[in-house]
Amino acid sequence: MNDIEQKKFPIGTFKVPENICDRTLDEYIKVIKDFPGKLKNLIEDFSDDQLDTQYRQGGWTVRQLVNHIADSHINSFIRFKLTLTEENPTIKPYEEAKWAELQDSLNMPVKPAMRMIRGTHQRWTTLLKSMTNKQFERTFHHPEHHKNYDLRHCLALYAWHCNHHFAHIENLKKEKGW
Repeated sequence: MNDIEQKKFPIGTFKVPENICDRTLDEYIKVIKDFPGKLKNLIEDFSDDQLDTQYRQGGWTVRQLVNHIADSHINSFIRFKLTLTEENPTIKPYEEAKWAELQDSLNMPVKPAMRMIRGTHQRWTTLLKSMTNKQFERTFHHPEHHKNYDLRHCLALYAWHCNHHFAHIENLKKEKGW
């Protein structure tokens, strides 16, 4: 993996696990539960200049990453709720790169996004802990991928997503000596 790929995917690309046992589900739920606090501790002392620093050349700024996480995770939480209350719902994809270019992602302080992440993850954790194995097998349809995804694999993806973006910021912080 070259330097650009390493900065783009610091923990590697997401690989769908073949079998997700209950213990692994619990580990993923713990990632969702703990992520807001970990992210807060990582960025709480960042200045506006640091928040406006790209984690890699051509990549988003830390500010955009934090806002993207809020947007992405609220979308995932909604997908979970749709999947638990409807039969194989077709979800609504969105243009995450275009969302990151909107003014609320580019210029706002990160505190509102951090509050969204904290609240979303609190509710998501409660929902996840209440789910049965049968509920984790429920699926939604992704129209762009022409594929059904079950909630077990979706949770694996979002545990990875938390760690993926955390590593972007953590690596930038180390690289810059912040």
